[in-house]
Amino acid sequence: MIEINGPFYQVRADGFTLTIQRWEGHAPEDTPEADATITLPNGSRHYASFMTLDAVQQVMDRHRDTGECSSGAYFWTTDLIITRRPGIPAMVDAVADLIATGDLTAACCRRTP
Repeated sequence: MIEINGPFYQVRADGFTLTIQRWEGHAPEDTPEADATITLPNGSRHYASFMTLDAVQQVMDRHRDTGECSSGAYFWTTDLIITRRPGIPAMVDAVADLIATGDLTAACCRRTP
């Protein structure tokens, strides 16, 4: 269940809490991108940027027009997790799988307090 906590969406899932900043014009059910903090039961926190392939394409198209990243020839961002489906539920599913497979620390930088 997605809760609103001030300027954030929060999802408490089995084994983690996902906190996502609320962006104007981005509904939690179908947002194509979000920045998130993943908090584990031991208190450690990790950072992730989530994007769909369409969202990546839009950024690359904008870069083509602005000249950034060699006029859109490439795209990069740290701690990127690409999902096929938009929305916070797809992001929760991705984090749950990363934790289950032990890949969370490889995919996402640990945040310091």
